[in-house]
Amino acid sequence: MELPERLISCLDENKVQYDILHHPEAITAQRIAQAEHVKGRQHAKVVILKHGDHHVMTVLSADHHIDLEKAEQAIGKTVSLDNEQQFKSLFPDCAAGAMPPFGNLYGLPTYVDKTLAEQDYIVFEAGTHTAAIKMTYRDYEKIAKPRVADLAIKLQPMKGA
Repeated sequence: MELPERLISCLDENKVQYDILHHPEAITAQRIAQAEHVKGRQHAKVVILKHGDHHVMTVLSADHHIDLEKAEQAIGKTVSLDNEQQFKSLFPDCAAGAMPPFGNLYGLPTYVDKTLAEQDYIVFEAGTHTAAIKMTYRDYEKIAKPRVADLAIKLQPMKGA
């Protein structure tokens, strides 16, 4: 699968610097971060939430998981995890689960966890399971215009790992 044209066009039109990183196929955000040799806190993963018939994009570090109570406070509505079957049609140019964190390109409100917003740069899936994009967080914020909020909890390492 090719990189979404709307993503690359958006980055180029905004004249931001970015690197396209290629890696072996990986599905989980933590595995992708390992493949890209970046820390989990710098890898941005997308979690889609829903309230009623509406979808919301949340973006958090790979080493965190969404906290629905915090997300509800930030969004101001009762939310639940969205089912991939229900939202995959919103991202027709992306592999399932490899959506880039630009809700604005897909008509979705976007919320970013505050810990991700503290990073100098982020790496995120670029519409495929074998390519990622690395760019400064500030450039990402300038383009995506997300709301920054407390949305997530840091994952605890497994005992004995």
